[in-house]
Amino acid sequence: MARDILVDGYNIIKNSPSFRALEAKNLAAARAALITQLASRYRHTPHHVFVVFDGDGAREQVSHEQRICIIYSRHNETADSVIARLAGEARSMNREVEVYSNDGEVRQTVVQQQGNSYSVSQLTHQLNAPSRDVELRARHRLIKRREYGLDPAYDPDGEPLPYRSTKGGKKKSSRRH
Repeated sequence: MARDILVDGYNIIKNSPSFRALEAKNLAAARAALITQLASRYRHTPHHVFVVFDGDGAREQVSHEQRICIIYSRHNETADSVIARLAGEARSMNREVEVYSNDGEVRQTVVQQQGNSYSVSQLTHQLNAPSRDVELRARHRLIKRREYGLDPAYDPDGEPLPYRSTKGGKKKSSRRH
């Protein structure tokens, strides 16, 4: 089921070490990196991703880039209030909502609207995690390296024996000799 994923843009940038390092050099580069990583993470999903930043324009500015909706709030409106509004709209249409922020007020507002809230570290963990197929291939390679003795740290005596089912295996003959 498709979810609306709401990201508190500047909160993520200021609370994540990798984005904070980019922000120190160039805030626009940090925003672009966040959007690129979100697009990469959610490109093959049915989810709708919204990144909300505090803006200073006369009206709210909305743009779309790589399937990510980027919203800059208007002058006297905070990104927090835009996130609360988006969460309310999504719930009124019976869509699931997730918010990523370390701002307690934003998280509480979304939870009150039956949404899920997650921290900045949970988002950065997702952004940095390998895709499922890469993870499975890496695990398979590790198992094979151990099987063939290519992993010097592997101790076969320390491993539990694999479970072998007797169902469906060779059956003993019922004939007596």
